[in-house]
Amino acid sequence: MAEGQPKRHCFIGDTQSRPGAPVDHLAWIGEYISEKKPDVIVHAGDHYDLPSLNSHEKDGSAPLEGARYKDDIEAGRYAWSVLTDPIEREKERLKRRRQKHWTPEEHALLGNHEARADRAASNNPKLIGTLGTEDCTFGNWNVHPFLSRVFIDGICYSHYFQNSHSSFPIGGNVDNRLAKIGCSFAQGHEQGMRYSNKIMASGKTIHGLVLGSTYLHLEPYRGAQGQRHKRGIAILNEV
Repeated sequence: MAEGQPKRHCFIGDTQSRPGAPVDHLAWIGEYISEKKPDVIVHAGDHYDLPSLNSHEKDGSAPLEGARYKDDIEAGRYAWSVLTDPIEREKERLKRRRQKHWTPEEHALLGNHEARADRAASNNPKLIGTLGTEDCTFGNWNVHPFLSRVFIDGICYSHYFQNSHSSFPIGGNVDNRLAKIGCSFAQGHEQGMRYSNKIMASGKTIHGLVLGSTYLHLEPYRGAQGQRHKRGIAILNEV
């Protein structure tokens, strides 16, 4: 694509892959991405759910019964292959036919769920070197540490954005976030989808997107009445 021409981005929210969770939708997403052929693909993070390291549950509690870190990692790696296999097949198909190659930028952000592995090792130093975010593999994608801010074509991507004077995430509606972040952004972390834009005094329009749920399973912590949040991906046109 020529320099300065608008691009197409695909943003994938938190997939939260875990043992027993369905992965059919990841194949659908991979096929859809292969059809649309975006220039940039960004995963918001929390692909590896790592429920065995959930610090919100007490050791010995029912939710942790039978949970194993090894199984969590295997489930995440398998789910990643389901998502990316259609993309890789399409790249190879175009290459074999000697058509115009499709070589999108591919970025995977680490989320707070992947960070559970580093936190577990930090809290129990004898485990350092035996588990960590390096176990959360993403093929040949560019992997960015938890809370990194990645700027691509004028959009700032991060798993979430922190308040400038604390470690807590910036919350509230998207207009509030735009005012505090100060540029176009896309983040995951929160279930559902929120979008807004803001016209600045300079005449520039900045956009904000929150998309933190790209999975089919139910989340028990959200209760019986909290499962209707938006689930899916977002295509960002004319970036």
